[in-house]
Amino acid sequence: MTIHEIRQRYLDFFAARGHQVLPSSSLLPENDPSTLFTGSGMQPMVPYLLGETHPQGTRLADSQKCFRSQDIDEVGDNRHTTFFEMLGNWSLGDYFKKEQVAWMFEFLTRELPLDPRRLYVTVFSGNKEIPRDDETVSYWKEVFASVGIQAKDVDFSERDGMQDGRIFSYGEKKNWWSRSGIPENMPIGEPGGPDSELFWDFGVERGLHEKSSFSTEPCHVNCDCGRFMEIGNNVFMQYKKTSDGFELLPKANVDFGGGLERLAAAVANEPDMFLIDAFDEARRVIEGISGRSYSSNETNGTYAFRVILDHIRAATFLIADGVVPSNKDQGYYVRRLVRRAVRFGNMIGAKDVFCGSVAQAFIQEYANAYPELLQKKHVIVDELTKEEEKFKASLEKGLREFEKLSMKGIVSGSDAFNLYQSYGFPWELTEELAREKGQQVDREVFQDEFKKHQDLSRAGSAQKFAGGLADHSDEVVRLHTATHMLHQALRTVLGSHVEQKGSNITGERLRFDFSHPQKMTEEEKKQVEMIVNEQIQKDLPVHFEILDLDEAKNRGAIGLFEDKYAQLGGKIKVYFIGGDASAESFSKEVCGGPHVERTGGLGTFRIQKEEAVASGIRRIKAVLE
Repeated sequence: MTIHEIRQRYLDFFAARGHQVLPSSSLLPENDPSTLFTGSGMQPMVPYLLGETHPQGTRLADSQKCFRSQDIDEVGDNRHTTFFEMLGNWSLGDYFKKEQVAWMFEFLTRELPLDPRRLYVTVFSGNKEIPRDDETVSYWKEVFASVGIQAKDVDFSERDGMQDGRIFSYGEKKNWWSRSGIPENMPIGEPGGPDSELFWDFGVERGLHEKSSFSTEPCHVNCDCGRFMEIGNNVFMQYKKTSDGFELLPKANVDFGGGLERLAAAVANEPDMFLIDAFDEARRVIEGISGRSYSSNETNGTYAFRVILDHIRAATFLIADGVVPSNKDQGYYVRRLVRRAVRFGNMIGAKDVFCGSVAQAFIQEYANAYPELLQKKHVIVDELTKEEEKFKASLEKGLREFEKLSMKGIVSGSDAFNLYQSYGFPWELTEELAREKGQQVDREVFQDEFKKHQDLSRAGSAQKFAGGLADHSDEVVRLHTATHMLHQALRTVLGSHVEQKGSNITGERLRFDFSHPQKMTEEEKKQVEMIVNEQIQKDLPVHFEILDLDEAKNRGAIGLFEDKYAQLGGKIKVYFIGGDASAESFSKEVCGGPHVERTGGLGTFRIQKEEAVASGIRRIKAVLE
């Protein structure tokens, strides 16, 4: 069964049970200023899980494209990928645990079908405030009993191993979900709940545990030996944090997420996820280009194949969603993906430009499910090829520089870092070349230099934050100034509880996120517009002063991340809109700039849209006309 057949069976299964099937959202989150990428199936659903009404109803299902940049360095084993599809179904105050457990068991064991004797589940073991999820345990026992399996539930499997169990209890670090993590970290008002994970057993007969680094420890479903693979997770959001502990939500939600590729690996009973059908053609392309075969007997070669397969697939989907390789933000990760793929291609003998060819294999594989890949084929291939050629040229320069250094003597850790910084020369390649010449590079010195570089980069990022906007065009500067005026107008109309929670400004519009518990009325929006436009018509002067943090607070300045500004030398920049010897300033806000000199040239301020982003967070989109 191909991944495309599994995806369609899943969507059809839940559509037949009253679910509206939604298209995948972009890999670039539209309503989440806190992250660069869509990293889970539930991410686009957060506003609705927190209480917003979804226009498609209370039963929803989809297959969501996801990218997790934090997993880049994990890729190379048999199960980690940066890009994946997450199958999801949601109940927004509709059905709950009993239906979800029954449907999920039915889908896995009848639709795919997976052998129920190879399925295991986990549940929340409870803590001092929240009881063990015995309700979910009872439902799992029912469905297993329906196929003649007596499902024993056990505790302490990390200590005592499998114990002939089928249902395993784990604590809040494994089987609890909230946006803030474990219960004690949840703020008051935050929802969360127990979850129940599903695992596939590749079989004790493979001896995977005995061959792993965990062989001296008991094997259990959450062991990382490779015998078990998590294939899905049912989140039961039923609690809300209060000042006194936890209380039940009036409407509980279900959020299921299942990795499509992992389900395909389970269907094929193949522990190596890179041997599922989605990678077949791309794997053959790499074999042809490199002259090497993908084989579990060639450890380094297999590792390189996996990196290339994952990274080029991820870059293909990211470019299709509008991200091109660059030095900043999302583009930085596309560049990093491509360059790592090229480096590992070099390790297995792929000397010619190859990223575009691998991408074309993935475009063809996913063309029916995601037709935008085919529509943007030329853009994808061109961007990958340009980035690969650029990096290969840099690598050649780095190789020449390495030869110069090695002829002078031993290549030092500092030399290795300079090769990395100047030519993108990875440590592994420097180490490999040095070894061929009978030399050893001091890795500790390299890592020390690398850490210094990271610290400087962080300081640079903070300085960029203090300095304001990356784009200093006239339109952006005008909208940036209007954002300060909007912030103050919102506080005037709605109250001093309003605080900035994020902003995004392009040449066409401003986007401003702020704290406020409910939807703004039409009258409130009109008042805000009126206040901003009055200040524009007054042609107020705009200036800044460099102040100590305490002085800025005493003068009534407001601002986001003021402590971060204060870390940059103990001084902060405060912009004042209006104000002179005879009049109080309209706006006083901590900001790096830049701004217009007077408000009179801004034009007419108009709110286009006001909407929810998350619980207690609203968003305004506005323009200057």
